[in-house]
Amino acid sequence: MANQKTFTKPLIVGFVTVFIISVISEMIGVKSFSVGIGNVTLLPMLYAVVMGILVTPDVLGKVIPPLKKVVTMDVVEAAGPVVMIALLPLGVKYGTLVGPNIVKIIEAGPALLLQELGNLGTIFVALPLALVLGLKREAVGATVSICREPTLGIIGDKYGITSPEGTGVLGTYLMGTIFGTVFFGLLGSLSLATGLHPYALAMASGMGSGSMMTAASASLAAAGPPEMADTVLAYAATSNMLTGVTGLYMVIFVSVPLVNKMYAILEPRIGRKGGSN
Repeated sequence: MANQKTFTKPLIVGFVTVFIISVISEMIGVKSFSVGIGNVTLLPMLYAVVMGILVTPDVLGKVIPPLKKVVTMDVVEAAGPVVMIALLPLGVKYGTLVGPNIVKIIEAGPALLLQELGNLGTIFVALPLALVLGLKREAVGATVSICREPTLGIIGDKYGITSPEGTGVLGTYLMGTIFGTVFFGLLGSLSLATGLHPYALAMASGMGSGSMMTAASASLAAAGPPEMADTVLAYAATSNMLTGVTGLYMVIFVSVPLVNKMYAILEPRIGRKGGSN
C-alpha cells in the first residue's frame, strides 16, 4: 500500500505530461518536405518521442530548472511498468488480425510471407556488431528483429520491460521512431534508382511499423509513376498488416530462440569483458 501511495502523484503527473505531449503532437500534425529527389514525412509519433526525451529530469532540469521538481525521477520510475499496460490494447489489435485475416495470409503467396525472413538479417548483422560494441543481454532485445510494437510486447512479456533485454528492444524501438521515419522516407524514393519494380519496393515498405511504412510508401508513390501510386500504397498497407501478423510468430518461434543461441555462441568469443551475461 505504501508503494501505491508513493506512486499515485508521479503517475498522475506522468499521465498529464503524456496527454499534453500527445495534444501538442497532434496539433503539429503530419509534415512532409523534399530532400533532393526524396521526401521526408514527419509524423506526430516522432514529435511525441522527442518531447518525451526533452521532459526527462536530466534534460528538463538543465533547460528549465524549476520544472525539474515537477517531472521527477519518481515519474520516470512509475512510467516503466505502465509501458507494458499501454501496449496491451495494441497486442489485442494484432491478435484480432490473426484469425480474420488468416485466409489473406495464405492467399498472399510467398512474396509477402517470405519477406519475414528479413527479420533474421538483424540478428546475423546487428548482433555481432552489438557484442563488439560492448552490449550484453541488451543485444538480444535490440537485435531480435526490427523491434516494432509486436516485438516490444513479446520481449516485455518474456523478460520484462525493465530487464536488459527490455532495455535493448526499447532502445531500438525509440531509435527507429526518431530516425527510422526520416530514413525510410528518403529510402522510399531513392530506392527507385535500383531498378526494382515499384510494387516490390512497396511490399518491402511494410516492415511492421505504421510510421515507417507510411513514410516509405508515401515517398515511393510520389516519386514513382502516377498511375501506380494507389497500388503502391495498397501493397505497402497489405504488407505491413501481414508483417504485423506473421512477424509475431516469426519473433516468437524463430527469432527469439535463434538470437539467444547465437548470443551464447558469439558472446564468449567476440563480446567485451565485463557486464552481466
